Amino acid sequence: MGGMTNDKKLIELAVNTIRMLAVDGTQKANSGHPGMPMGMADCAYVLWTAFLKYNPEDPEWPNRDRFILSAGHGSMLLYSMLHLAGYDVSLEDLKQFRQWNSPTAGHPEYGHIAGVETTTGPLGQGFANGVGMALASKMMADKFNTNEAIIDHHVYAIVSDGDLMEGVASEAASIAGHLKLGNLIYLYDDNQITIEGNTSLAFSENVAKRFEAYGWHTLSIDGHNHDEIADAIQKGIDENQRPTLILAKTHIGFGSPNKQDTAGVHGSPLGEDEVAQTKKNLGWPLEPTFLVPDEVRALFAERAEALANDYNSWNALFKKWQDNNRPLYTTWKAIHEKDVPDDLEEQLAGVIPDKPTATRVIGGKVLNKAAELMAGLCGGSADLAPSTKTMIENEPSVVAGQYGGRNLHFGIREHGMGGIMNGMALYGGLIPYGSTFLVFADYVRPSVRLSALMGVQAIYIFTHDSIFVGEDGPTHQPVEHVASLRAIPNLHVSRPADGLETAAAYAQAIRRKDGPTAFCLTRQNLPVLEREEGFKIRNIQKGGYILSREKGGRPDVVLIGTGSEVSVAVEAKSILEQKGYDVRVVSMPCLDAFQEQGESYIRQIIPDDIPVVVVEAGIAQGWSALTRAPFLMIGMNRFGASAPAKILAEKFGLTGSSAAEKVEAWLKK
Repeated sequence: MGGMTNDKKLIELAVNTIRMLAVDGTQKANSGHPGMPMGMADCAYVLWTAFLKYNPEDPEWPNRDRFILSAGHGSMLLYSMLHLAGYDVSLEDLKQFRQWNSPTAGHPEYGHIAGVETTTGPLGQGFANGVGMALASKMMADKFNTNEAIIDHHVYAIVSDGDLMEGVASEAASIAGHLKLGNLIYLYDDNQITIEGNTSLAFSENVAKRFEAYGWHTLSIDGHNHDEIADAIQKGIDENQRPTLILAKTHIGFGSPNKQDTAGVHGSPLGEDEVAQTKKNLGWPLEPTFLVPDEVRALFAERAEALANDYNSWNALFKKWQDNNRPLYTTWKAIHEKDVPDDLEEQLAGVIPDKPTATRVIGGKVLNKAAELMAGLCGGSADLAPSTKTMIENEPSVVAGQYGGRNLHFGIREHGMGGIMNGMALYGGLIPYGSTFLVFADYVRPSVRLSALMGVQAIYIFTHDSIFVGEDGPTHQPVEHVASLRAIPNLHVSRPADGLETAAAYAQAIRRKDGPTAFCLTRQNLPVLEREEGFKIRNIQKGGYILSREKGGRPDVVLIGTGSEVSVAVEAKSILEQKGYDVRVVSMPCLDAFQEQGESYIRQIIPDDIPVVVVEAGIAQGWSALTRAPFLMIGMNRFGASAPAKILAEKFGLTGSSAAEKVEAWLKK
């Protein structure tokens, strides 16, 4: 513990500064959640002034402690702490809380302010992200620590009742306990209030016993008693075999005479009268608002100076480590800079089979080659690796106490998997992937959305991508899922049609450092597609390209296919040409990347005055925006059925002959 002062009056002044910044910020915005910051100010003060390792001058310092405000509705607490700690968050920023173009958004948003480690607000997500960061830290420590322990930090979070009720937190907590992530310390704001009222309305479990059952170390304290807070955090640091949950009993809206311990202070400003009464109650001046006393600034400046010494000591240690471990430092640098070989596409294409193969199988081969080239690529599945083909060969699994491998086992916990992946991606250097069947994308979707919102590099590998899963039936046959994923902004959804497209998709995902990618891969074998002589693999990365040209100068119809339906479109073209139609076939592995190319390229591939037919074993949503010309969708408008894949293709009209028949009848109308 690096405590800064025993001056009780100064400590009280500092804690009330934190409270009042939240009160003034929410009041000025006439929006926000003041209650949690008021109640957790004591815990935040002790953590930030006595334990948390950070450097505002180098916010990306690799060995900094991570602090997550999983209870993101209390964002003014985080913004106030960052301001006091010397980060680039001004008083003016605090005054612009929740306003247009302000970095102090309603909930903390990654990338807007240095010191905000992750986007939180959807409850439970920050909890899961922290597990991912703690796991990433363990993996990096196992990989790089020698006699010089260059990675030895902790991951802290403030979590709420709401976080602990959400399923994603339960999934992540179970994994954290199983993996013995002793570098994880969470402060639970046990204030017993949610939006609707007292938690007793819906929440009566014994949280401590639940987390003990997960394998966590639990401690119960008075969340306003600084000695108890400090003692519990220190015990969490000393416990290196289990993650720690500190159950801190607090009073939401602490200091508010009429709203403390009520739901009314959870999600609304106090109101002018109550602000005045609260300030009077706490001995705080009514004016000026957003007051930070000089003594409090000096207190935090003193803490920053002490932390600067720790930072400088670490840099000296890191330099010594570099000098003593040059090959290891080369790997460190490659991971953190995410160095990508110039010929990545060609190297990945070099491992694809030259015979009909399922894209999930091809994906496994490409993934393993990519892992050879990218030391930070790591991941696993929701207990489906034998089916999704996502094991990295000749690499150990990550298990409790042994974190040096690259194969992760998330168990049957898709949502926890996604939240943990985001934490790993945010940690720095690692490129995490996670896999499951496409139909279970619904279980991980909220985390996928946050990957896209934050612009982090995470790879979601979804297999068994259509009704052609076959006999498992409609429960396992995705119909609406590809369209649903395409609806998420900044997510690239790639449905490759053969080996070359799969290799191109992986390369594009690895190069794409500012957003996530989702692959949709087949269970069934797909043919190797024929392409024009001199075709370049990077053409695929434009999202859509001409696979088979018309014979004349102008096609009668453009057939667009994705994934397993590209070969259907090719077969339909052959049939239609025999009937006198001139047909262009376009393969569209990634509609999102295609739409990013701009109007000129789009119209080269899909002229705006030629009828367009899309063949995809899914719903039509999202496709018609591609053209203003007559449009036909050959796909699904219902759930699937249990039968062999070949029978389903015939029954649902997703064969070359059936598609050709539908196109001809449509063109004749």
